[in-house]
Amino acid sequence: MRGWLVTLAAVLVAAWALTVLEGARAGLTIEDRRVGDTPVTVYYSAAGGPPVVVAHGFAGSRQMMQGYSTVLAQAGYTVHAFDFEGHGLHPTPMGGDVNAIDGTTQRLVNQTRAVLDSVAGDVPVALLGHSMATDVLVRVAQDDPRIGPIVLLSAFSRAIDAVHPAHMLLVTGAWEPGLTDFALEAARMVDPAAVVGETVVSGEVSRRAILAPYAEHVAILHSRAGRADALSWVNGYYDRSGVATVPPTGWALIALLFAVTALAAPLAGLFPLKAAEAKPMPLRTFALVAFVPALIAPLLAAPLDTRLLPVLVADYLALHLFIYGLLQLGLLFWSGRRLTAPAPLAAALLVLWGLGVFGLALDRYGANFWPTDGRLPILVALALGAVPFMLADARAAFGAPVWQRVVLRLALLVSLGIAVALDFEGLFFLIMIAPVILLFFLTFGVMGRAFAKRTGPGTAGLALGLVLAWALGVSFPLFSA
Repeated sequence: MRGWLVTLAAVLVAAWALTVLEGARAGLTIEDRRVGDTPVTVYYSAAGGPPVVVAHGFAGSRQMMQGYSTVLAQAGYTVHAFDFEGHGLHPTPMGGDVNAIDGTTQRLVNQTRAVLDSVAGDVPVALLGHSMATDVLVRVAQDDPRIGPIVLLSAFSRAIDAVHPAHMLLVTGAWEPGLTDFALEAARMVDPAAVVGETVVSGEVSRRAILAPYAEHVAILHSRAGRADALSWVNGYYDRSGVATVPPTGWALIALLFAVTALAAPLAGLFPLKAAEAKPMPLRTFALVAFVPALIAPLLAAPLDTRLLPVLVADYLALHLFIYGLLQLGLLFWSGRRLTAPAPLAAALLVLWGLGVFGLALDRYGANFWPTDGRLPILVALALGAVPFMLADARAAFGAPVWQRVVLRLALLVSLGIAVALDFEGLFFLIMIAPVILLFFLTFGVMGRAFAKRTGPGTAGLALGLVLAWALGVSFPLFSA
């Protein structure tokens, strides 16, 4: 009865979430185009209003910006959201010196100007961007009379001064204190007495800094307050009264992914119970299994030159996971906890559910989840490390109490942190992998646990190793120095 109730609740939650997420797109024409090699998604309604160019942040994609894109399009604007080089479905890696304005930043400025050239007409073009894109858009707008209002989310740019950009809204998450200070400083360049939420005007320059409540660097992309203010700012510049409902797409996306995760349990129930019940490891054995790989893997891997693949730190991560997984499997074998053979059909179903259902939902409503052809070798390389790691993780976690499962996953993050400390400049971007890994274990980890209970940890380890390689391979930007 409990299983049926959970399944019914998950189905109802999924139905509500899909209603909200599809409702945000209802009535819009959504087309995929290309400007050169740049993938662009155009959102518009019958109104055909002024153009808006939308740009994402580092490790983002145009799908991540659709919370703002759809609201503006529902209000009558024609929105052009694009993927930066190396991101999403753009086939060209990022390049140039990431530490020089005339390096990577200039390449992204040139790319954005190409998109701008393709949409510019008689009406000034609005710009909206998040994080990394904010600096790019500020530089794109310099001395360009075709630019109208600018909306910057979680902004930071040294190119902002007292007169440029002229019409700028800065939206910052209430849980981003450093960026909040920067936004207020930008407003005070116009009026030293400016406060949060106040529009300040000096001659042709107008600015406003607002806080999106209960939002940090990612949640701001679905902030209802942020989207409403963005629409109001753009409407004010064009003297339009376009209106749109601002739906709770962030909560709906979380609910949908939660429902897909929960529904993995009844899928696992389709298979006969074959897994033998496992007992928790003794404390000393558990400490060896959890912490020895965490300490040794970075000491062995960090000194090696792993710059082989055109993805930031992906080659190092594959090596780190490979060493970590082999060490942990060896310790588990030594302790008598051998790995069971995977059940091929169950593993295939888990991969299909994880990539085909969870992945499809994430790709449509949240972030790009599909690789370009150039990423396929990267997925293979990552799988060589991710599969041994997940086989070991699944076996170590099998039958373990909750606190041990938590410690096992935290140990990996600590291990990656040690690697960063050993080579900060070369492995700094490993820091950004932590949210991906946490999301992975909160979702796919729960799915794998349901399958492991029925068919053994080997099934979950194999399937989740392939899924982890996929998730990591599509998350990091392509980069070619």
